[in-house]
Amino acid sequence: MGEGGGGARDLLPEGEGLRRALRWLDERVREAPTASRLTLIGEAALRFDLTPADEDFLLRNWVSG
Repeated sequence: MGEGGGGARDLLPEGEGLRRALRWLDERVREAPTASRLTLIGEAALRFDLTPADEDFLLRNWVSG
């Protein structure tokens, strides 16, 4: 019972993109502590296809962290 080609495996369960983004953001900050968190959130939003609500969550809760 294959999943067919390509697209289906790229779909993430709800919230998984945000979890992956948080892990990625934490790695980036460890590598470059002075990096702009606002810039990193913008990059993460594109990279992990975050919803506006996810991006807002990061802006409210991760920027000041």
